[in-house]
Amino acid sequence: MLSGIKTRLSNVRTIKTLCESAENYALKDQQRQAGAEHFLLAAIDLPDNTARLAFREIGADAAGFRDAVGAQYWEALRSVGVNAGEHKSGGLTPEPLQGAAGLYDAAPSGAEVMKELAANRNDHRPLLGAHVVAIVAAMEQGVAARALRCMGVDPAALKAAANKFSRASYRHTGLTGA
Repeated sequence: MLSGIKTRLSNVRTIKTLCESAENYALKDQQRQAGAEHFLLAAIDLPDNTARLAFREIGADAAGFRDAVGAQYWEALRSVGVNAGEHKSGGLTPEPLQGAAGLYDAAPSGAEVMKELAANRNDHRPLLGAHVVAIVAAMEQGVAARALRCMGVDPAALKAAANKFSRASYRHTGLTGA
């Protein structure tokens, strides 16, 4: 019983960390709500290293995901005729937005990540970054999906790798490196 309580408390702390980190990534991207891409970036930052290990397992560099997300934003702007490079080189890079007061609110894709985490919460003993990776890798559309494709990542392979690192045999091994 005590072990179950400890796991639940650990999961609550992990959810808090994921939400705060995802929100910070979103605000840096001039967005008020965190999307799936921001939750994946937050998962990559978690100290359990399982998200990074899942990327490494398939020969991809998790650190490259941030640049791939940025490329998707730039491409979206370019597709509507905005050359964001001119603004950035002219010293017009905006400061990150400030967080909104009140209840946490994620973008639809971010809310989907949280909904899936909640639906499968009994499988998270404890909740790991790899769980988030598996959820985001299963998404077929959105910035995160396009960024993974931009990196040349096979989403099915990434999901399988994430599932591997979220299994019981990897949970209490003191994972390091990534």
